[in-house]
Amino acid sequence: MAKSNSAFMKPMSVSGELAEVVGKGPMPRSEVVKKLWVYIKKHGLQDAQNKRNINADENLKKVFGGKKTVNMFEMTKLVSKHLS
Repeated sequence: MAKSNSAFMKPMSVSGELAEVVGKGPMPRSEVVKKLWVYIKKHGLQDAQNKRNINADENLKKVFGGKKTVNMFEMTKLVSKHLS
């Protein structure tokens, strides 16, 4: 049996800004990312021209440090600042 990455599955505290998007924690990083994508798709925030970019609404701007547009890879880095 393959061993799961316990650090990735460890429940983490979610900041207030991030909780407005994904709900109250604690939750594993994998669950945070999953809920973030549900929010992005539900609100149509994925850029139509370049699917790798996310166009932030007011709630996501708080998570993204005020940035209006971020790419997927930058998003995970910015979200990790809201987990502890």
